[in-house]
Amino acid sequence: MENIYGSDWDAHEDQPGFEWDRMRLARRLGGEMLGASLYSLGPGQKSFPYHFHHANEELLIVLEGTVVVRTPDGEKVAGRGDALLFKRGPEGAHQVMNESGESSRILMVSTMIEPEVAEYPDAGKVGIFAGRAPGAAGQASLWKYLDVSAELGYYDRE
Repeated sequence: MENIYGSDWDAHEDQPGFEWDRMRLARRLGGEMLGASLYSLGPGQKSFPYHFHHANEELLIVLEGTVVVRTPDGEKVAGRGDALLFKRGPEGAHQVMNESGESSRILMVSTMIEPEVAEYPDAGKVGIFAGRAPGAAGQASLWKYLDVSAELGYYDRE
């Protein structure tokens, strides 16, 4: 059993603008096909860059505070108890931002399918993940971020 209101964090990200604490909830509970991570976002922080997945769906539940959720349809304010689903593909692009003056706590639940390709439209890059789903325990056999501006054909460089 784990408590989503605890503060026994597994990880801390300190990248400026993307600072958060994370509890890998599903991993702690032995999950294999379902991921769930609890995040504490301080004022002015974002969870991750704007992105979407080709293999995995994600579900956001706001537990405390308010966040701004950026999607292809624009930005929406989400508060305590609000839930949003991010489908696979470009229509599921999202970014969670805490633009308030207080900390927020969110729960992100996802399928754990691999291999996975994630796209980051603002940065013009893709992430390719194989051997484990993003967020899963263990060593990945492939974990790369590539610049999509280098357009190559199938036989180029062969």
